[in-house]
Amino acid sequence: MKDRILLQTNLWVCLVIIVGFLMTALLGYQANYSASIESIEQVSSLTSEGIYYKINSIFSKPVNVSLTMANDSLLRDFLAKEGSHLDDPEYVATLQEYLKGYQTKYGYDSVFLVSSATARYYNFNGLDRVLIKGDPENVWYYDGLLCSDEEYSMNVDNDEVVGAENAITVFVNCKIHGENETLLGVVGVGVRIDSLQQILQDYQDKFGMNACLIDDTGMIEVSTEHTGYEQVNLFETDTIEHDNRQQILGWKEEGSAHSFWNTDGSGHKQDYIITRYLPELQWHLVVERDTDALVNELYRQLALSVAVIVVILALILFLITHVIRRFNTQIVQLTQSVERERQSVFEKATEQLFENIYELDITNNRPANDVTAAYFESIGAPSGSTYDNALRIVAKKQIKEEFRQEYLDTFLPEKVMQAYGQGRESLCCEVMITRDGTHYYWMRITARLVRWETDQTVHMLVYRQNIDAEKQQEQKMQQLAQMDEMTGLLTKTATKRRIDQVLKEYPEERYAFFIFDIDKFKQANDLYGHAFGDSVIQAFTKTIRENFRRTDILGRIGGDEFVAFLRIEDSGWAESKAFNLCQALNRMHTWSDRSWHVSASIGVAFAPKDGKDFDSLYRNADAALYETKERSRGGYTLYHEDPAKGSTQG
Repeated sequence: MKDRILLQTNLWVCLVIIVGFLMTALLGYQANYSASIESIEQVSSLTSEGIYYKINSIFSKPVNVSLTMANDSLLRDFLAKEGSHLDDPEYVATLQEYLKGYQTKYGYDSVFLVSSATARYYNFNGLDRVLIKGDPENVWYYDGLLCSDEEYSMNVDNDEVVGAENAITVFVNCKIHGENETLLGVVGVGVRIDSLQQILQDYQDKFGMNACLIDDTGMIEVSTEHTGYEQVNLFETDTIEHDNRQQILGWKEEGSAHSFWNTDGSGHKQDYIITRYLPELQWHLVVERDTDALVNELYRQLALSVAVIVVILALILFLITHVIRRFNTQIVQLTQSVERERQSVFEKATEQLFENIYELDITNNRPANDVTAAYFESIGAPSGSTYDNALRIVAKKQIKEEFRQEYLDTFLPEKVMQAYGQGRESLCCEVMITRDGTHYYWMRITARLVRWETDQTVHMLVYRQNIDAEKQQEQKMQQLAQMDEMTGLLTKTATKRRIDQVLKEYPEERYAFFIFDIDKFKQANDLYGHAFGDSVIQAFTKTIRENFRRTDILGRIGGDEFVAFLRIEDSGWAESKAFNLCQALNRMHTWSDRSWHVSASIGVAFAPKDGKDFDSLYRNADAALYETKERSRGGYTLYHEDPAKGSTQG
């Protein structure tokens, strides 16, 4: 009877344990699967972001260099004179030296020039060949560039230059226009495709993700296996289903990513796809992560768990209590081990993309690991400091003053919880930061918000990425955009912005606002042509520069209208300055074999008396200029509300 009761007890205990173990294994499988899927999404997102910025940084400079050469007046002059120098070796040598200079400076694999008049193809080794229409190797030029309205384009092709060994190359092609927008030729640079393929191969080797660049038709331009030269369509391969074509090619929102899961008929997630659009290249970046290896590993773990259950049940028949206690301990250890392994894989992947990685427990307002706590202590936070106090110390000691409030408004715990409550999964802030307290550089700080399933707390993973080079390039491009191309002076918009800024920062100072207008400038254009008129503008600009200080603000606000804004001692000094300028600008201008008398009419207003912003100063100085032109050209007028009291000189 006792044996029967013991047998029944053992059977019931074994049944309960079997059911419990099976449920635990299945729930563990589901939890691990969900955690792994989340990890794939996060790592894939960071990986695609890293590839996106790296590709952008690689191609932004070739595009800018090609555009710079295409707008070089020296190159235009060379092409305009080519017809009379076809057999002149010195002419070819000069072009060769010009192209060689860019190739040496930037280290590009190809720097070339094609003349639209003669179809001659020059590179840094000299005259390479003549492009023959109808030759399949020249389709990029005759059927591509010449038939396109785009100012620049990119194509993948073999490099036919002698010595290049037909290496597959990405070419950036920019059109060169002469007067009346006539096409003079095409200039550009080339970058070997193998370096781009190596970048994608490195990401594939490190993170197990396939990445490629495709055009708007789906043709693969760059991947680890194919190039645009081979004309392979991504959606005709086994990599990505044709049904996903619209989701990938239809996404063209600059700077952001579109991601989705490709599922099979049963709804099981097969692979994770992220696409980004690069507008400068007109290509799509596609990153794909296959989950087959993950599922197989989880199945293996599940089978291993079942095998362990069978062994443990055999031991339970002899020592039920001991085995249960031991099993519970093993479950806890296994769960912790899986969590540590997942965290380690995630951190290892992201550390290769970003400068620093820190983890915060936002719910409990504290560092989430020893590395983060040690970082706070290294910058002066007392041991055991709360996260918000440590963050304020970081802001004070490392963040440049004008960025501190934005930094705090983004990453203080209450702001993070507010963002998480709004459904945001990431935060980003770009600031200037220092290590030594003196030298600052640009840093992009990105944070991922995650709810920890174990204790339902909100954690924040913070990544720092040095973007100083990117910011410097951006500022350089902005500075170029503010300059008038012909004269090198500020544009009207930039002039207005600069003057309003000075008046706002130093309102108590006295300033003079000069407007210069070239007298009868239309006559010069009508008599001698626009090229002569341009030479008048350039000579006029040179004289203005010589008569003002480097700190004075000089701008071209119209075709033949210029302004100068400068700090003065008194109105008498400004009037003397206006008189001297009239004398300096009154001269005979000679260009080529043509001469024309140049003079200028000037109007002057004063700040703050005549205005406290650009618009009012411009309006009043323009009224004074009008009075000068009405009276007699070649003189100046100082603005006064009562015209009878204004100072003039004819």
